[in-house]
Amino acid sequence: MTAPNAPLIELEDIRKSYGGGDSPSVEVLHGLTLTIRAGEFVAIMGTSGSGKSTLMHILGCLDRPTSGTYRFAGRDIGAFDADELAWLRREAFGFVFQGYHLIRTLDALRNVEMPAVYAGTPAPQRDARARRLLERLGLGDRLEHRPNQLSGGQQQRVSIARALMNGGRIILADEPTGALDSKSGAEVMALLTELADAGHAVILITHDRDVASRARRIVEIHDGAIVADSASSAASATASTASASASAASTADDRARVREIAQTGSTHIDAEPPTPGPAALFGDTRDFMAAMAAGVARNATPWADAREAMRTAWHVMWTNRFRTLLTLLGIVIGVSSVIVMLAIGLGTQEQVIAKMATFGTNRIYVVPGSSSPREPGGTLTVADVAIIRDVPHVKLAMPFAAGDVTVRAGNVDVRTHIWSVTTDAEEILHWKPSRGLFFTDEDERELAPVMLLGKKAREKLFGEANPVGRYVLVNNVPFQVIGELEEKGAVSGDKDDDDVVLTPFSTGSRRVIGDTNLSWISVLIDDLDNAPQVTQHIKEALTKAHHIEDFGVYDQAAAVRAQQQTQRTLTLLLGLIAAVSLVVGGIGVMNIMLMTVKERTREIGIRMATGARQRDILRQFLTEAMLVSLVGGVTGTVLGLAIGSVLILFDAPVIFSVRGIVAAFACALATGLVFGFAPARQAARLDPVVALASE
Repeated sequence: MTAPNAPLIELEDIRKSYGGGDSPSVEVLHGLTLTIRAGEFVAIMGTSGSGKSTLMHILGCLDRPTSGTYRFAGRDIGAFDADELAWLRREAFGFVFQGYHLIRTLDALRNVEMPAVYAGTPAPQRDARARRLLERLGLGDRLEHRPNQLSGGQQQRVSIARALMNGGRIILADEPTGALDSKSGAEVMALLTELADAGHAVILITHDRDVASRARRIVEIHDGAIVADSASSAASATASTASASASAASTADDRARVREIAQTGSTHIDAEPPTPGPAALFGDTRDFMAAMAAGVARNATPWADAREAMRTAWHVMWTNRFRTLLTLLGIVIGVSSVIVMLAIGLGTQEQVIAKMATFGTNRIYVVPGSSSPREPGGTLTVADVAIIRDVPHVKLAMPFAAGDVTVRAGNVDVRTHIWSVTTDAEEILHWKPSRGLFFTDEDERELAPVMLLGKKAREKLFGEANPVGRYVLVNNVPFQVIGELEEKGAVSGDKDDDDVVLTPFSTGSRRVIGDTNLSWISVLIDDLDNAPQVTQHIKEALTKAHHIEDFGVYDQAAAVRAQQQTQRTLTLLLGLIAAVSLVVGGIGVMNIMLMTVKERTREIGIRMATGARQRDILRQFLTEAMLVSLVGGVTGTVLGLAIGSVLILFDAPVIFSVRGIVAAFACALATGLVFGFAPARQAARLDPVVALASE
């Protein structure tokens, strides 16, 4: 336990130097020793440049001495890290600055709430306490006014309310009346005196002797050294009494004492649980260290932290909405470009694959004859079709007999190709009638003399007339035209797939071609990826049946896979080109965030002075960067979908990919995280004193 009369603050041989390295070192404080007890009202007085502000920064844990010892409630805080010092500022100190140091984009209520935000106080509680503090200080009708809408005296009262938000056990006031007129200055001094009377330790930094005379103890500093201290035996007795009273607050009478202070006109809020005095909080070393560890590690619920960070980030974005809009453009253009480019790439890929499907995608061809000139030529029969149908992953197998024939319609003779196929041709060849019907299994069984004409064969025979129901002669055998095939537009060598007639296999092979041996066998497989193993199994099955490999197997699917891979590569290339704009947008976010950190350096210092840890600053600026990316990602997604929809209306090949949309959106968020981290980290590592001194 700390002794009852033990000092709250002890400075021993404190020295502070600036410069060094390439610039000469300048010592501002020269071996300064100072003791301040709980409950004292001390004025530190000196002329400009005497070192009093530097001393205040060290006292308030905003800066560290170059050498010497700083003990707070008996604990050497020299080894405290940045977050531990932030906790101490939040729990023990309340700052009242000459320049007020209010955040210009926040109203009075939100400025006062700030220390409680970093203390993890629930929103309803801190809102109620901030309102009551401002009302007690005569600003109940100015809650939603921003600093530029308040007078100097009103701004200073807001800063006092902020200093008291977390209890304000020690009030550090740096020239609190320096920027005020005499009336406002008198009001502020009356408030500080009232706080001192209520048991707060008040440390007043001033160059004005009249202001300093309001304090109970005056410490004069000149050229970085204490030259006078008015502490007398009477003052010491007063300080001892105040210290003893503060220490007594750690007993069971603590609550009663603070409640009594509140009722006598103190600015403490009597409707809330009383806040223990310094001795109560910092009296026992174990309690002190445990409280500090808990405070440094403090995290509100993830939702509460995220909500607070999002609210602040949105407020900043809205306040600077024009600049935010310019920053958003990079993300919006990047996301929409990725979505549209991928959609066009996928649409084109699908269009190409659909076109290739008319020529056969999942198709394999088995042809008679060996690939080696030394091997005897072979034949394929209908029995081989049955063997192939039993191969795993074969969906359909169809005999194919082809030849050249003369077709006559009236007095028009046309030399064309005949394909004799089964009813499976519709699915295997992916070829359907544009008008009329395909032949049936019954036509196949009965050797029906029916046929379908390709588009060019129809044009040669009938011009633009409808051929369905008409009769033609095929090598002098009469056939009825029952349908016309869709246009394929495929040319293989000197053969045009649209210049052809289709007949049932039994009819064409026996009544026209006159040979039941097959020209080839068309095989449809269930999956394109199974083509290599199906090819191998067909070879094995037919070789076993023929006892020789007198045939060839050609994998049409391989060409399709190559084409698909090419299309995928092109689609990926389009996506990567579009993604460059996302990177450019991310660089824009980083640039804007770096400018924001520079512009808001003083705000960062204010937040640190009110207890923000490095992680709080880091989270805040990361949230702002990610919120920009989030809004840009949503807007870009909507814009990309809108552009794609318009392209669809103009018959452009567009297929939206859910995966692509999600990836583009995720990349936008990642862009905010990656490019926002460096500025956020820079903001979190700022020195509080340097940040507060920035313009």
